[in-house]
Amino acid sequence: MTTRIYFASNSLGHVTEHNLQKALDYFNLGVLVQFERTAEGVMGQTLFIRTTQGEYILKGNPLYNGQFQEEQFFVEQLATRTTIPVPVPYRIQEDAQLLGWSYVIMPKLPGNHLYDPVFQTTLTSQDHEEIADVLAETLAELHHWKVPDAGEYDPVADKIMPFAGSYLDWLYGSIRHWLHDAEKYSVITDDDVRWVDEQLKQSEAAFLVSTVHEFVMGDFKVENFLVQKGDSPASPWKISGMFDFTTAYFGDGTADLTKMTGRYLREDRPDLATRFLCHYREKVCVDDVEKCEHFRSRLLIHLLYQRILWWGEAKATGQVTWEADLPFAPWAEEYIESVLSLLD
Repeated sequence: MTTRIYFASNSLGHVTEHNLQKALDYFNLGVLVQFERTAEGVMGQTLFIRTTQGEYILKGNPLYNGQFQEEQFFVEQLATRTTIPVPVPYRIQEDAQLLGWSYVIMPKLPGNHLYDPVFQTTLTSQDHEEIADVLAETLAELHHWKVPDAGEYDPVADKIMPFAGSYLDWLYGSIRHWLHDAEKYSVITDDDVRWVDEQLKQSEAAFLVSTVHEFVMGDFKVENFLVQKGDSPASPWKISGMFDFTTAYFGDGTADLTKMTGRYLREDRPDLATRFLCHYREKVCVDDVEKCEHFRSRLLIHLLYQRILWWGEAKATGQVTWEADLPFAPWAEEYIESVLSLLD
């Protein structure tokens, strides 16, 4: 389902031109000209395809039953609720006989990924600042989609199903689950657990004031959107495409800020992280004073959640990039405080 976290992938394996042409024929999408695996494909699931009719992305071998139906739901909803370009039409072929798994074909959206080193060399300091603003504005627009109950899309029921219990129950339960999961791969001390519990307790009130919950993309990072130069001085840059909504749900949109903030800091661009966070806060304060008042406390909890996930994954895979014997709590606290200081 939407809010599960996957560390494994279902790769596409070998795909023949003959079978790929049959997959295209099902949707009358022309004659195959070229295909290749995408550079940063979602969990190894995607192919770039060029035909006589256009350019497309094929996504196949779903991670779980209903993955494509779930993404189709969010793509179609966002296409009507926002101005953000998404891959419509999102065509699903559920029959697995042709390619060995069900698949989706969607239009390839225009623009560039920020992770592209060649594209990066073309950007000026002003470009980077304007793009950071656009990213903040895009998230603010996504988060305008609000519902009464926190929850996730159920492809069987074809609707948003509330979480069992409150949003706070789900969020704090998830944080504690992954903290204890990290004990399988690393040392999590009693002091670490007490420190996490104290952060949760101090921020609890910030999550109890909301009467509505907003769309959360769940994976807002450079691999999942494209940017493009705008047509006018008033709009120098724009999001030209957004995709991969299989981790979307309804809760607190502040959660979507953590990955881009982390990337900016890893690139030694605290100025862009500050601009991104502050511009987003300014946008949401216009419409939601209550959320603005609790912005720092909510962001703290989402940063904590992300640090727990990063710690567990790095320890499990042996990709630790910090002092190996550093305890969890001081490691996480230093990072969280550095991010929150950007808001001062």
